Amino acid sequence: MAYVDSLRAGRRRFGRPRIDAPWMPDDGYSARGIAERYILSLAGILAKIDTDAVERVVQLLRVARDDGANIFIAGNGGSAATASHLANDLGKATKRSGRPPMRVMCLSDNVSWLTALANDEGYERAFAGQIENFASRADILLVISASGNSPNLVAATEVAQRNGSTVIGLLGFDGGVLRDIVDDYVWIPTDKGEYEAVEDGHAMLCHMLTLCLVGDRVEQARLG
Repeated sequence: MAYVDSLRAGRRRFGRPRIDAPWMPDDGYSARGIAERYILSLAGILAKIDTDAVERVVQLLRVARDDGANIFIAGNGGSAATASHLANDLGKATKRSGRPPMRVMCLSDNVSWLTALANDEGYERAFAGQIENFASRADILLVISASGNSPNLVAATEVAQRNGSTVIGLLGFDGGVLRDIVDDYVWIPTDKGEYEAVEDGHAMLCHMLTLCLVGDRVEQARLG
């Protein structure tokens, strides 16, 4: 309460309290100002999404679904949470289309296996060690990375491609190493370090992909 009282007293005497930081508005701290600037910035970033790339990725996922192939999803940190969310949506929500269920697995969800590989073989092998057991021709590995430089995602990509799988990237910043080695990607172009915007963009992309697959309904194909 003393801190709140001091802030109120400061406002009465001097206006809003001043906090100096490079990301603060020029007129001092304002949660509303930060929120409004973030909304505007995110809207501009999302407007740059290549919808042709979204369509290509949806087509790859459709083929995998119809062929009964496996879809593996991987990411680190916040992208691991996005990967888990996408696996849930592709596995459950897309059943509304009436199409065959999608065979999908998030590689960061099996904590015991993930940590065993990281502990015994190194964190760079945390996903590649799983892909070695599962991935084969016609399967898809979808990697989610803001930087595009995560060594364990690069390693998993290389193993998947050796096994004949297709690798899709959801990338940010400048695309990193993964932009040059994956088979296709959707890119959220931002300055390096804009994790919040990239992760929000990737979450929206995951919902776009899911909605596109939900909309691919059996009855529409019959009418067509």
